[in-house]
Amino acid sequence: MTETTATPALTLAGDYVIDPAHSRIGFTARHAMVTKVRGSFGEFAGTAHVDEDPSASHTSLTIVAPSFTTGQEQRDGHVKSPDFLDVENFPELTFRSTSVEADGDVYRITGDLTIRDTTRSITIDFESTGIAKDPFGNIRAGFEGTTTINRKDYGITFNAALETGGVLVSDKIGLEFDISAIKTA
Repeated sequence: MTETTATPALTLAGDYVIDPAHSRIGFTARHAMVTKVRGSFGEFAGTAHVDEDPSASHTSLTIVAPSFTTGQEQRDGHVKSPDFLDVENFPELTFRSTSVEADGDVYRITGDLTIRDTTRSITIDFESTGIAKDPFGNIRAGFEGTTTINRKDYGITFNAALETGGVLVSDKIGLEFDISAIKTA
């Protein structure tokens, strides 16, 4: 007689820490009205509490502003300057959730995003992309989310008019989150 053991189901509820080595926080901005420039932040830390009752869930994220990169040194230097992020005076961007709602595998997280000491409420829809036990025994949960902000809402107003009409840098900035989080409790 063969004995079988059922594998316990993994539950999403619990406390998590973002694994920055397997996560990405990125952005897109339209340049010269013709193409998107993409980049990311290389350093960040965050936590989340996922509750069976989504309204009891919460999350926080801190991004190290000088870790901004597009892979082009001159552009990166300009965006880190006072014209844009002003990383010397504002070394962090932060997000703190104020409410969480769930609809199936989609979590609608509303919270306060602070850039350059200016705080605005934004909403990000995150899709739960799965939960698994990795080879090291960690329970990992994946989430993907996007939202769009207006950089002028955060006091980032630098721009240049184009001869053919339009501007050098779009006001709308797309934010992209690809998160792998490790369960801690």
